[in-house]
Amino acid sequence: MKKTVMLRKNYEFKKVLSKGKYYSGQYIEALIIEKQKGTNSLGIAINSKIGTAVERNKIKRLFRESYYSLEEKIKDGQEIVFLWKKKTPIDCATYKNIKKDMEIIFDKANILSKEN
Repeated sequence: MKKTVMLRKNYEFKKVLSKGKYYSGQYIEALIIEKQKGTNSLGIAINSKIGTAVERNKIKRLFRESYYSLEEKIKDGQEIVFLWKKKTPIDCATYKNIKKDMEIIFDKANILSKEN
């Protein structure tokens, strides 16, 4: 299992949000930057206007779990920030939907390794 570092500082998020390449799925959005080398970095940002704190935390847990299931297939040296689409209802936040969207986004970004 790979080790992914979580983005925590404001300047780390700003760097990815300003310089990252934008990819969109049906339910989620992602901004991705390729670093020189090293481990992957993951950030999750959900607007406070989306639902209650309980609902936002549920979405974050689903993001992390979906990411960890795909983590082995992702190339090293990526900084990724996931966003929940503002217009999407919270009822659509299921593990299946989020994982499917992540696979589509990673395919578009061409960061999935070709190995099985």
